[in-house]
Amino acid sequence: MKLNLLKVCLIALCSIAMTSSVFSADAKPAAAKKPVRPKRTPPPTRPFDAPSAPKFTRLDGKPGVNPPADAYGDFLIGPEYMSAPERKVIKGVPQGKVQQFALNSKDGTLFNPGIARDVFGTVDPNNPKTLIVETREIDYTRTITVYIPAQYVPGTAAPFMVTHDGPKKIGQSDKGLATILDNLIAQKRIPPMIAIMIANGGGDAQGHERGREYDTMSGLYAEYIETHVLPQVEKNYHVKLTKDPEGRATMGSSSGGSAALIMAWYRPDLYHRVLTTSGTFVNQQWPFNPKTPDGAWGFHNKLIPETDRKPLRIFISVGDRDNYNPNVMRDGMHDWVEANHLMAKVLKAKGYHYQYIFCLNAGHGLGPAKGQILPHAIEWLWKDYPVTDTP
Repeated sequence: MKLNLLKVCLIALCSIAMTSSVFSADAKPAAAKKPVRPKRTPPPTRPFDAPSAPKFTRLDGKPGVNPPADAYGDFLIGPEYMSAPERKVIKGVPQGKVQQFALNSKDGTLFNPGIARDVFGTVDPNNPKTLIVETREIDYTRTITVYIPAQYVPGTAAPFMVTHDGPKKIGQSDKGLATILDNLIAQKRIPPMIAIMIANGGGDAQGHERGREYDTMSGLYAEYIETHVLPQVEKNYHVKLTKDPEGRATMGSSSGGSAALIMAWYRPDLYHRVLTTSGTFVNQQWPFNPKTPDGAWGFHNKLIPETDRKPLRIFISVGDRDNYNPNVMRDGMHDWVEANHLMAKVLKAKGYHYQYIFCLNAGHGLGPAKGQILPHAIEWLWKDYPVTDTP
């Protein structure tokens, strides 16, 4: 009796195993896992008095204190910060309008189609200054957010500021920047200006649309904005944008910061004012271009020192814990702090109107330090522009 029961159990187990194998054969294979990039090592803290650093005017230890709004040179702030009062809505201050529209890549010629990658690139064994990256074509929609000050007089040519990495979707809005502009304009610290916040095309760095737009060393992205974005702003909102490069500014953080300088450098006929935070003045350009083999790192090691001074006014800032070798490249050109130090030195040597703020206890993007210095930086950027002669 026990033997018969044992046989029955064995037959049942075999049947289950056979059924399981049939189902598993019909089942879809598990989706392949995307390769996991190793975690980045936290960036080291770079001392303000390192051999490569400029000599700073020290304002550290005084939370909330920024350099004078009309000062040039190199300044040290932190390690504690206070949010600027201009970031708060003030009762009685006229508020500008914030409106949005979308641009589809298929409706334009430049940057159509877009690009994206699925896997981060590998270092080119024949050229350690660049990566081998496989990309695919994409269509994308870009949100354009437009701030129009309450003081704008219809029909007049207004100064304006282009900002990178604007809100990505309709309904999202950078109210913080609008509030800062409301307050600075009302206090007559800057002229009434229009702000055009442009979302990037997606992704980041080499092989993605954002990297192609922001890190490419050419005037192509400035041309894209001039021909694809600005006419739509004027048409949609019945405003007139100045053609005077003295009344045009570009602003951005990280690769948006390098994009801001790239636009003005290659098209000084369009832009004279540049504001950057954590500027990516490192070797991020892709694909490789033998004319600018070091990408934006070339600004401070070749382009600026070897070129006659251009009519640019430049604000730069970086944190002492900013990015350091954040990817597989080890080309000696991926230290954001070192890049900004070198930028400050070469700008000074060439006689540029610049201000450099080094922020203690601040990482990439500057964190709380940006909340303190951004209104100051915008005021400094426009300090020599007439306010009373504008509408």
